[in-house]
Amino acid sequence: MASKVGSAAASNVASIPSSTMIEGKKVIGLQVYSLFSEFSKDVPAGLKKIKAIGYTNLENASYDYKTGKTYGYSMKEFKQMAEDNGLKVLSAHVNPPIRDYTTAANKEKVYDFWKKCAADHAELGLKYLVQPGLPQTNNVEEVKTVAEVFNKVGEIVKDQGFPFGYHNHNSEFYSVIPGGKEPSYGRGAKGDKIYDLFLANTDPDKVFFEMDVYWTVMGMNDPVDYMQRFANRIKLLHIKDRFVLGQSGMMNFEMIFKTFYANGYKDYFVELEGMPHGETQFEGVKGCCDYLQRSKFVK
Repeated sequence: MASKVGSAAASNVASIPSSTMIEGKKVIGLQVYSLFSEFSKDVPAGLKKIKAIGYTNLENASYDYKTGKTYGYSMKEFKQMAEDNGLKVLSAHVNPPIRDYTTAANKEKVYDFWKKCAADHAELGLKYLVQPGLPQTNNVEEVKTVAEVFNKVGEIVKDQGFPFGYHNHNSEFYSVIPGGKEPSYGRGAKGDKIYDLFLANTDPDKVFFEMDVYWTVMGMNDPVDYMQRFANRIKLLHIKDRFVLGQSGMMNFEMIFKTFYANGYKDYFVELEGMPHGETQFEGVKGCCDYLQRSKFVK
């Protein structure tokens, strides 16, 4: 493991100017995956840097099932470090190691995974626990089986005091048919969208949805339309652009935020999946935070 506190990383904290509207102005969440290995190299210094940039809430993306640790630390250690830096771990992304839910044996393995995972994450004091990976969904029958499993997982997670959610990419907007061999995509695709089947076959009391607005657009769908039609299901957002927020012409963030707030929700996380010209991920997430701090439509 890398040194817990490195002088180089500590000096980099000072090299990133703080946002001009940090203290008490806006509550902005960050999916820690956005930082790639830049964060895991020196976790304590990384937490300081995240706070200095202007973020308040975190969504973790690291979990070792065998040890119950996140980013190499026990849940209690990580929670304390985050809180010492004025940060709240609000959510976490976790995938079970099994994608095929069609057999009874695999279902039981998935349930056992979530029992331990939820108990471990309860030590972080989470508000949400989210699965971000799509299981095997080649046809309508498999999608409905996954939804059935999600409902059971929702019960397991809820027993630990927080809800279970599902996060999409673009593949959830592929279409499936009964008995099909694989999903299809595009204007001529036949069948039902996987995402729509998930919404129709999961219990609102057991499963919520964290919509990744960028991947929804990449799936040729409108996140605002979904939020308007399923206001009681989409309770959490990933705010994402092609790269740094607001620097492409692809995302109507003003309508996205207005619709989300109108539905009565407020929690969201910035996610950045790479920088195109060699800039660091920390530089990228600072650009995202600055954009949100400047945007009048963001509360």
